[in-house]
Amino acid sequence: MIQKLFSYFIPVKIFKKKSARSKVIEVTWANGELVLDSENTNYSYGSLQRILRYGLRNIGYNKIIDMDHILLLGVAGGSVIKTLVDEIAYKGKITGVEIDPDMIEIANKYFDLNKIQQLEVVIDDAFEFVLKTKHKYDLIIIDIFEDIKMPNFLFESFFSGHICSLLNNKGFVLFNTMILDEAHNIRNRKYVSEINPKLFASKMLPRIEVHNELIIIEKVV
Repeated sequence: MIQKLFSYFIPVKIFKKKSARSKVIEVTWANGELVLDSENTNYSYGSLQRILRYGLRNIGYNKIIDMDHILLLGVAGGSVIKTLVDEIAYKGKITGVEIDPDMIEIANKYFDLNKIQQLEVVIDDAFEFVLKTKHKYDLIIIDIFEDIKMPNFLFESFFSGHICSLLNNKGFVLFNTMILDEAHNIRNRKYVSEINPKLFASKMLPRIEVHNELIIIEKVV
């Protein structure tokens, strides 16, 4: 494919759409691979896939492969799902929650997301889903962005408490955050400080791909 070859020299945009939820969504060939971007940041594949792959590796592929049910809040193009299925060979169930139906349509068309049989995609608001789900999960991945902004509710103790209550014993939360200024550093430190240390172990993996920081929470009892 000529576009793929040219992408090693210069990014080649092949699709662009305005979405009510995500504003601008773009699919681009970059360095020989398709990536999904918003106007100002990478949404799937590319740097985001490397970031979440690093977090999964930190948790341990050997632990993930034995899990039964993984919840992903914020699907976008589904790059972390591809990492789970293609690289880790995870065979359990994956539930992906995505608020933007346009995003899923694009993910199905360009990234074959609908061909992953163990994946159930739910079009819903992550906040609402977390409050009403009756399931427990072995791993909850939080990867929710509105371009370069993150919804405030993600950092509220009410929401984080519900997230932690959905974990099975020895379960994990992998939370991808963006750090653009000192206020974001303070926000993340406050978030971790509010996690109950008697029930959960938490750690921060800072400055991944320049602006991202991963927070990992493990239920220890």
